[in-house]
Amino acid sequence: MILVDTSVWIDFLNGAESKERHTLHRLIEQEEEISITGIILTKILQGIKEDKNFHRVKGVLMEFSILQPKGAETYLKAAGIFRDCIIAAICIENNLRPLHASFFPIPLPPSQREGG
Repeated sequence: MILVDTSVWIDFLNGAESKERHTLHRLIEQEEEISITGIILTKILQGIKEDKNFHRVKGVLMEFSILQPKGAETYLKAAGIFRDCIIAAICIENNLRPLHASFFPIPLPPSQREGG
């Protein structure tokens, strides 16, 4: 499963020319497992001005798994992470690879490494 962050969704929804947008498009076409977090859902929807677009995008995003922090422990882990801490902590807890335009690298979980 891959967690797709806000920046990639914004590129995707706006049709921007970015490698991340093309990657997301390919993942959707290949019916890969895609997830977002509640925070990502909120950030995307807050940026939509028109009701028609809001409801359309909401419908699309609600088709994907929406992950939530596992409790206070997630926030405690997040406090020790430098940037994008909640999203990174959720990725780590759920063995996810983030797809994000400016995300700092997170090592792949052993189960997703080559030869692992």
